[in-house]
Amino acid sequence: MRRHRWIFCILWILSLAGITCFGGAVSYGLFFGISLVPVICLIYIACVYSRFKIYQETGGRSMVCGEAVPYFFVLQNEDHFAYTGISVRLFSDFSYVEELPGDREYELLPGEKYTFETRLVCRYRGEYEVGVRDVTVTDFFRLFRVSYANPGTVKALVRPRIVRLSELRSIGDFRLLLQREAPAETEPDAVVREYVQGDPLKRIHWKATAAQGRLMTRLRTGEENQGIAVLADIRRFGRRMEEYLPLENKILEVLLALGFFLAGRDIAFSFACGQKHPVELQVSGMRDFDAFYQSAAQINFDGREDFVPVLEGALAAGRFWDSKMIFLVLHEVNDRIMEITGRLAAQGRAVVLYAVTDDSLEEYLRQDNGRRRLIPVPVEGGPEEAM
Repeated sequence: MRRHRWIFCILWILSLAGITCFGGAVSYGLFFGISLVPVICLIYIACVYSRFKIYQETGGRSMVCGEAVPYFFVLQNEDHFAYTGISVRLFSDFSYVEELPGDREYELLPGEKYTFETRLVCRYRGEYEVGVRDVTVTDFFRLFRVSYANPGTVKALVRPRIVRLSELRSIGDFRLLLQREAPAETEPDAVVREYVQGDPLKRIHWKATAAQGRLMTRLRTGEENQGIAVLADIRRFGRRMEEYLPLENKILEVLLALGFFLAGRDIAFSFACGQKHPVELQVSGMRDFDAFYQSAAQINFDGREDFVPVLEGALAAGRFWDSKMIFLVLHEVNDRIMEITGRLAAQGRAVVLYAVTDDSLEEYLRQDNGRRRLIPVPVEGGPEEAM
């Protein structure tokens, strides 16, 4: 385009020199003819801008992250003059179109249309625009190029995908540990320790409390803890969609992968998240998984959420009283979370923290022990390897 503009400028200067040096009808005709070229080009672009039609459609507004759906767009020339230099650009931050040619310019004769059928894939869960983003129009002489947003964009509502895990490698050692401890946990009573905030009141050993002058609680009861608790951090990190969409999508993928693994083996678990608008569910197996999936898909991440009060509230309310294992799906790990989970581990519970982040967690990874494990999960890529 720059070369065409230089050529036009040189021709215009030569025509101006012609009327200056020679005059005459021919020289003036050339000068006015060349001077009118930019005006004609701008009129052409204005006509195309106001008359050009583009149609697009997907296989449905509701999609699943990572699954391809049918998609097509149609470029239509409904005028009596040809269109040239038409190109389109698609949304590419959160979705992509398969087998679409690169920077291609289309030429459409009067009444002609061009249809391109392919498939569309959305990368992240959320609601955002997909398909053709904007249209670029270039005039015949390639002097001007105008881009404008497509007025008929498609907004997709993308649900999270379900990652099916064959095993949870991250809890292999815990499973053996809990199996070894099961017989001990079914002994009559006897062993006690000092009361810790969050211990159920029904387990206070009153005789030992009276004898020692401070609250004491049973370390073992006649019933074996079988429960599994799952908590998720739904705080929004970042203000731009490019920042928070990939992170939130991965948190939901980890959460659903864990839930599907447990429900598929008829392992009951409780799920909780949220501080402003809390969500609580009991999942007993695959019959309850659909409700769990719908709740997870509709989670609204909020920058005002704080996971530490949610964890502290669950502890104070006795949510972990009957839990043998606790899973936390979160983005940010800090000293307070490590302190609370360390206390839970000291009470005989196994704690797994899935930290969805690309930040270094070396400081906290060194604090892993036989009952608490921190599992980093990268924001990009599948969670299968990490989990």
